[in-house]
Amino acid sequence: MPVKDSIAIAEKAIRAVVDSGHRLLVYDDNSLPENAKRLDDIASEMGIQVVHISELTDHPSPNYRLVLQRSQQQALSEDKHLVIIESDVLIQTDTLNRMLAEVQEGVGMVAAVTVDEDGAYNFPYHYLRRLRYRFLSKKPISTKKRFSFCCTLLTNELLQKADFQLLDPTKNWYDVTISHWSVRLGLRNILMLDNPVLHFPHASRPWKRLKYINPLLYYWRKITQKKDRI
Repeated sequence: MPVKDSIAIAEKAIRAVVDSGHRLLVYDDNSLPENAKRLDDIASEMGIQVVHISELTDHPSPNYRLVLQRSQQQALSEDKHLVIIESDVLIQTDTLNRMLAEVQEGVGMVAAVTVDEDGAYNFPYHYLRRLRYRFLSKKPISTKKRFSFCCTLLTNELLQKADFQLLDPTKNWYDVTISHWSVRLGLRNILMLDNPVLHFPHASRPWKRLKYINPLLYYWRKITQKKDRI
């Protein structure tokens, strides 16, 4: 779980994973000092590990490439799958076990669908609100659409075949890249419509909400400040 400030929701996200009974590693991506300290306090209280990226590199946030590379190496060394859960996502107690149950040979990624507090699909799976999806079964579907890392399992099979050392260092986010890699490697990506997680989009990076309320300003900042490179 990468964390960048927004500690109130991040603490809830961490607690939800701990309550599910799974091991959690938190990467603090240059949070403010008071928030980094709070993460250490939470880690001590809940028995989890926090890695402060500022102790590994002086590269400015976001440092998703480094997190993915280290996480891939650790998962492979332990012969495990890797689940990425964003710090603005609250899982349910059985979310991860249900995702694990979907893993089989030939599967690269398994994602839990994101919903808002009313239970409606929201970013990044808001496209599911379109009419043609309303009458589909809510069983897991295999899709070539790009996945987000909101709550996504990368199978050990994918981790063995995709080299995260090759991720483009000029980008900020890699969910699209790795989704496409998975498909090109001949693997299936599964979106679980029956396994929702509560998502508070862009809680850790509020400026990105400009995409919805002031898109011109968002794209101006994206271009001129080289932000949000996907």
